[in-house]
Amino acid sequence: MTLLDVVFRYGTPPGAREMWALNNAWQVYGIRKIKSDEKEHTIRVEFDATRLNDGEVAAILRRAGIDLREKVQLV
Repeated sequence: MTLLDVVFRYGTPPGAREMWALNNAWQVYGIRKIKSDEKEHTIRVEFDATRLNDGEVAAILRRAGIDLREKVQLV
């Protein structure tokens, strides 16, 4: 297992429906943690890179209704 973090900036803050859908994202094999930062308008996802890639993680978040704008470059 190779764990990676990816951070995405979002536009419209997630509401109750989106947060409920994010809760279901835990069922996707390879998603380890999801953390939202309301102040920075970002979502950080820890995932297993042997199972998923950044694009697949972004697709999971979009299916949950998250208004993704851009991937944040981690240093």
